[in-house]
Amino acid sequence: MAEARGRVRVETGTKRVRAYLGGRPAADTTRPLLVWESPHYPTYYLPLADVAADLDPTGATERSPSRGTAEVCDVRLEGATATGAALRYTEPALEALRGHVRLDWQAMEAWFEEDEEVFVHPRDPYVRIDALRSTRHVVATFDGAVLADSHAPVILYETGLPPRHYLPATDVRLDLLTPSATVTHCPYKGSTRYFDLHLDSRVERDLAWSYPTPLPESRPIAGLVCLPAERVDLTVDGRPPGR
Repeated sequence: MAEARGRVRVETGTKRVRAYLGGRPAADTTRPLLVWESPHYPTYYLPLADVAADLDPTGATERSPSRGTAEVCDVRLEGATATGAALRYTEPALEALRGHVRLDWQAMEAWFEEDEEVFVHPRDPYVRIDALRSTRHVVATFDGAVLADSHAPVILYETGLPPRHYLPATDVRLDLLTPSATVTHCPYKGSTRYFDLHLDSRVERDLAWSYPTPLPESRPIAGLVCLPAERVDLTVDGRPPGR
């Protein structure tokens, strides 16, 4: 089943999806809807029949030209409450949304697709990750200083993004990099750690990043360092990388 209105697109998913609150499943379904409310990634809408939590209307409503009118509900489950964390469409503009509820991703304690925990947002079934080992010659410089020189990159190709070149730490000037407090999360790659560049008296914040323990599909980049072409002068076999 697929339905669209404006920029919103709805498809029927096939994965088992569970949302946890208070250490228990607030919802458990094998019939999720994937709803692209924005073009970047989908959101899960779950059948009301598969929601174990109580949905208590707050009296507030939300109106979307593409999705219709929804009542805002608190989500309650055995002593745990997520305030205003559910949208139940009482007057959906898309018929596919009738009888479904949108649980706020961040308000739930954990989400699982099958038996694997998923972070940040649902995985887009149209996004692919390829982490490919290579012997291409990658050089990264900043203001004329060589930051990395490697013949052993792992090139990460991710749908919709430029190729990223992840380099062995031993091929990177680690003496110029210090860990920063910045952490970001990706549902396909995992959690990063970032590094500031210290070059003479200049400091470039969060210039490089690494995934110490990436998710399985991105395991080849574990512990490698990425110096993005947007921030440094990068060459691959003597030429700027493709985008």
